Amino acid sequence: MAVISSADDFEAAMALKQPPDLFELRLDCLVPITSRLEKKISRLRAPLIITARDPREGGANKLSLAVRRELLLRFLPRARYVDMELRSAREFESLLAQAQKRKVGRIWSYHNFKSTPSSRSLCAKAKRAKAIGVEVFKVATRTDNPAALARLVDFMTNKDSNLRISAMGIGKLGGISRLFLARCGSALNYAAITRANVEGQLSIDVLRSALPR
Repeated sequence: MAVISSADDFEAAMALKQPPDLFELRLDCLVPITSRLEKKISRLRAPLIITARDPREGGANKLSLAVRRELLLRFLPRARYVDMELRSAREFESLLAQAQKRKVGRIWSYHNFKSTPSSRSLCAKAKRAKAIGVEVFKVATRTDNPAALARLVDFMTNKDSNLRISAMGIGKLGGISRLFLARCGSALNYAAITRANVEGQLSIDVLRSALPR
């Protein structure tokens, strides 16, 4: 899947000869131009994941919870999935209800830009996401060394078999982690269209060429 976080990304996404399975709209990044882009969304030839990231987990433009909730509700009718941070589950209860009503899939996510917690800690977060109700639990953590990557792989390979996991690394071993975790069964694999949003994110062309079809 490909991430749209800028006007250039949006234009490039519309021009892709081979669209990905999904596009992610980073509404926190796109908020200055959402009104303009909203009119063109139908020209994107793949279903959408919408997210308005919490600033504490890498979100842009320092958006408040109220603004992020409004953005997600505004774009919810266009979405196949909505991505919400697990830390904000209580605050997004009303949004969750709207997503369920519209049969929009739920992705609960956890981002850690400083480290990779233990596999046990990540499994506890996945268990909480499953208890709330989720289609995919997404984990993105810093992998600057083999030990951190090993913890993320351990979590991925020992996960609850009934829960779909999307796992990826950020940092020095981010690119390697994304390829390896994709081969381990990561449910969603995020790629850049024009330029990477975080260290380690691969381009859509590189990801496609490296993974079996």
